[in-house]
Amino acid sequence: MASLFVHEILPPELNSTSQPPALFDGTTRLYINYQCPFAQRVWIARNFKGLQDKIKLVPIDLQNRPAWYKEKVYPENKVPSLEHDGKVIGESLDLLKYLDANFEGPSLLPDDPTKLKLADEIIDYLNTITKNLYSSFKAEDTVKAAAPEFDFLETALGKFEDGPFFLGQFSQVDAALAPFIERFSVFFKAQWGYDITEGRPKLATFIQEIEKIDAYKQTKADPEHVIKMFRQRFLK
Repeated sequence: MASLFVHEILPPELNSTSQPPALFDGTTRLYINYQCPFAQRVWIARNFKGLQDKIKLVPIDLQNRPAWYKEKVYPENKVPSLEHDGKVIGESLDLLKYLDANFEGPSLLPDDPTKLKLADEIIDYLNTITKNLYSSFKAEDTVKAAAPEFDFLETALGKFEDGPFFLGQFSQVDAALAPFIERFSVFFKAQWGYDITEGRPKLATFIQEIEKIDAYKQTKADPEHVIKMFRQRFLK
């Protein structure tokens, strides 16, 4: 199963001085921020399904948000959100499912019930993984505190042998986890000199293989922004 590669020129972010697009005119829009991992999840899925021409990206400057976004688009005032068929839907994990159910392109879930069960288990544990990893930043021994979560990922990646991803082939689970693995990999290396793939060959392979997927590569965050933002938000 291969993603549908489309080279895309990314539009500039909209801020408080920007006019809104022609809202609810029948255009399907995905509101994102280029540095937001939650938005990146849905952006990856959109790209993988080859929906670049069907779903328009509308990047929002989260530090200087346009008032119309909260007032007219998404009252929660966060990203991602999807404008589709006269309504707006939010929450990244819900949107992964929505894209798969309502748009054409390669499916992001297999038919195998065993794989679907693992998908549910990993998705259910996602918030715990990220919460524990963020908490580890303040631990006396950050690497030791974080290790169980990276070990969980390594174990989960060993469940199926028909591919390098969590369910073997690329799926919603990979789209959901990749933005966070990307950021933690960058930050642990920069802040503590720790390679999260050390002693975890399956996690190393996952990172190597996802880097080959164009749908993901187009969405990657700026590493310097990740390091700066994590330091400001979590270490001060």
